[in-house]
Amino acid sequence: MSDQPTIIDIIRHGEPVGGSKYRGQIDDPLSEKGWQQMRDAVDGRDEWQHIVSSDLSRCAAFAHEVSQRLGIGLELESQFREVGFGSWEGKTAKELLEADPEGTAAFWRDPINNTPAGAEPLRDFQQRIVTAWNGLIERHAGRHILLVGHAGMMRILLLNALGLPLESFYRFDPRNASIVRVRIDTGRYGEAFHQLVFPGP
Repeated sequence: MSDQPTIIDIIRHGEPVGGSKYRGQIDDPLSEKGWQQMRDAVDGRDEWQHIVSSDLSRCAAFAHEVSQRLGIGLELESQFREVGFGSWEGKTAKELLEADPEGTAAFWRDPINNTPAGAEPLRDFQQRIVTAWNGLIERHAGRHILLVGHAGMMRILLLNALGLPLESFYRFDPRNASIVRVRIDTGRYGEAFHQLVFPGP
């Protein structure tokens, strides 16, 4: 771990084509509105030294644009993909409630123990995201990184930074193109301390 802090700005993708639904790993691109949301979010900012992104197009296309604009490197990382929703993918909450009100309500009450058919269990998703995150920190210690990803990814990383249990997963509701900054400092004995900070204008 570097003596310098590692700073990672995490941005959720903008609105995809098709609007709000349980998209999961369906590879919908950004809508025109989504592109504008993301461009507005990073307008005038050039502090990043490297970009890491989910390889799904609603993240990767924007990450490529910023990488080209700033002349910095880009890594596409499939481990940062959104949680897989299985049979729910591509469906709206309204459609799910109409088709299976009891199953949908059970998931909303306890998503850890009521996984949709064929979906990725939340504990597996948590392990995948945290493992990818730790690898990112190891590779880019002491640098300022932009991480482009998804709402589920951002929720897991907020839980990780705040030391909260997975049961708090849906307490967070990241908006499209919202940004969270995490600063990682190294303690006296080599341990890493995560701190949430405001990214500023």
